Amino acid sequence: MDLLDIARTVFALIATLALIVGAAYGARRLGMLQPGANGPKRMRITETLLLDPRRRMVIVRVDDREHVLLLGPGGDVVVGGMAAKEMPAAAGETAT
Repeated sequence: MDLLDIARTVFALIATLALIVGAAYGARRLGMLQPGANGPKRMRITETLLLDPRRRMVIVRVDDREHVLLLGPGGDVVVGGMAAKEMPAAAGETAT
């Protein structure tokens, strides 16, 4: 190995480490490495109903409110919202 090979190897190592540090910095700036991101979830899909191959109705529960959404290729529409009822203990998760 001559000096050119050693310099090329060192440069490749430095470039690889710079890419790793840059990716970590970018992830931190975009909020991908936030501590506590796995905390309690406030939103969940309670129920879905497939209307046709392109549209579906979804009930989304957020805190103590439920919202009915119509999802389709033309856009998403909030059909209605109401105070959420307590889920029976035996029902469990019905999300699909």
